[in-house]
This record gives sequence, structure tokens and C-alpha cells, in this order.
Amino acid sequence: MASHGRQRHIVRMNDMLTIDPMPDELLWQTVLNRRSGDFLYAVTTMGIYCRPGCPSPRPLRENVRFFNAPAEAEVAGFRACKRCDPKGDRERLGQAVVRDACAFIESAETMPSLETLANRAGYSRFHFLRMFRDHTGVTPRSFAEGVRARRLQAALAGGARVADAVAEAGFGSESRVYEKTGSILGMTPGAARRGGQGEVIRTAIADCPFGRLLVGATEKGVCFIGFAEPDDALIGDLRRRFPRARVVSDDKGLEDTLGAVLAFLTEPKQALDLPLDLRGTAFQQRVWKTLCQIPVGETRTYGELARMMAAPKAVRAVARSCAANPVSLAVPCHRVIGKDGGLTGYRWGIPRKKTLLERERAAAIRG
Repeated sequence: MASHGRQRHIVRMNDMLTIDPMPDELLWQTVLNRRSGDFLYAVTTMGIYCRPGCPSPRPLRENVRFFNAPAEAEVAGFRACKRCDPKGDRERLGQAVVRDACAFIESAETMPSLETLANRAGYSRFHFLRMFRDHTGVTPRSFAEGVRARRLQAALAGGARVADAVAEAGFGSESRVYEKTGSILGMTPGAARRGGQGEVIRTAIADCPFGRLLVGATEKGVCFIGFAEPDDALIGDLRRRFPRARVVSDDKGLEDTLGAVLAFLTEPKQALDLPLDLRGTAFQQRVWKTLCQIPVGETRTYGELARMMAAPKAVRAVARSCAANPVSLAVPCHRVIGKDGGLTGYRWGIPRKKTLLERERAAAIRG
């Protein structure tokens, strides 16, 4: 909350609650430390006003005034800083430009060049590339490849021949797809079309602290971990991911893998280290890899996770990739929280996410 540019303190006087403005010196400390705050500061010698976290050199304290909103600062004769964009004009313009570019890429039959996109937006190639990357977390080429990958996945899932699906998706030839199968589909086009046909997925089920636990694995590694649902529901989830694969029970063969997951749920002292068979887009793979960098007992917000990936604007894409994680616990998406500290959504339920985090914190404290 703020009053004339000041965050407020709640003070009790004579059994009544009153609200006093936060002292200017506390606001000044926020500016010095470049922390976020619900106010603006203006520099009288420069004639500009900024957000508290502005990266500009810090002014002298005697030259600083505090305001609640851009309108107040402008009435006092100050103009908006171009670096921190306190009015959000540049941010909104950038969002509009990038949305338009994304729509253009989506509708194009072939991948537009960077020069075409920049000229269309009215910016230099370098400026447009930086703007696009800041807002999406990926380059225009990577975004376009993601669009083509989705088209290819949809066509293959519909039963189209590989050659036809490749052509419809905008790839020049099958060879280009097969050269980058890992980054495009996470599997070969043929495997995507078959929906796991010809593959064998071994499964093991056991009781765990949250109910039932299912582990599924291909010859490459664990491809699915699910829990807290009836056996039929867990198997159904696995089959939806691999509709044509042969699913067989192999409790004995997966005994060690199942034991490792159960041990982690009971006493999460360290990361769950298992061979994995993860199938996803290049961006999803980056998110899942970054999730594994969050230490046991710690959490990160979606925004912090995006910054860890050097993609600070791709918060929503990061959240979608977390939701698509097929191997909970091994890829610890439960360690990501909302920017307000809330636990937000979790595939296996908020209460279980809360319990997992509490157990991990306790294990970290015990060492």
C-alpha cells in the first residue's frame, strides 16, 4: 500500500488502527538497494522519475523526491526515465510488437527471416532480436521451430505419413527433422506418429506416503512417475502419453528404481538421481534441466526459474513446461512457487506439494 508515494505502517493508537506513511529514509534505502517498491523516485537535477530498482547510477539523497504514481511526478514537472520505463509504455509496446510477430510466424507457411520480421516491425535486426528474446525467452528462429514442431506433432498424431507431415509443418525435408529429432520432438518422427508403437514400457506400482505410486520406464530410462491416484488412473495417464506402446508390469525389474523413489519420498536428503527418458521440445527440456538445479530444501518462483534460464520474460512458458513434466520428483517441479510465495497449482495436489517441501526443508536442516 502507498500514500503519496509512500508505503505505509499500521500503527495502533488508543485502540484504533491508523496508517502512517513509511519514512522517506526507508524509501531511500529501497532505492539504494535497488529493490522493488510501490512508489517512484524523482531526481531534481535530472528532471526524471524512476522505479526504485532502476539500474541508473544512484543520485544524491538531497536531489531525490518520492511519488506515488507517474501522474503525480509529471504534474511536478518530471519526465519518465527511459531505462526503467516507470510508466510501462515501452513494455506494452514491446509486448504488442512481439505478439504481432508471433502471430505472423504462426500464420506463415515457411519460417520468416529475422530481417523480414525486423523490417515488418520497424526495428533494426539487433533491437528486434533483443526485444523478442526478452519477451518470449527464445529467439524468433527457436519460436518458429517450436511452431513447426507443434504442426508436425499434430500431423503425426493424426496419422499422416511422415513425409506428408514434414512437408505440411514447413520443414524442407525429412533429413532436417531426423538431424534434430531430440530438439524438435524428443523422439523420431516415426516414433511420434506411432505413439509409442513398438516400444515396451515397464511399470511398477507400490504404496507410498501419498497413496499409490507408479513408475514407468523405457529401455532408455524412466519416462513417467505418478502418485496419489488409483492404479487405473495412473496407468491411464501413462497410456495417454504412449497410446500405442505395450505396457507391461515389471515390479522385479524396476525394484531398485521404485525403491529409490520411495526412499526419496520418505527422506529426501538429496536429489533423485535416475536415468530418464524425457521427451519434449527444446524449451521444455531446458526448463526441466533447470528445475533439477534447484537444491533440495529450496524453492524458486516461476520468474526466478525463467531468469535462471536467461529467459526472464518467458514466465508463462516456463509454467506450462513445469505442468507438462512427466517425471515428478525426479524433475522437481514441486520446488517452484508463485511470486507471492503461494504454492500455486500442482498436478498431484497442493497438500502433497506442501508436504514434499516441508520434508525437504527438514531434511536439509538435518544435513
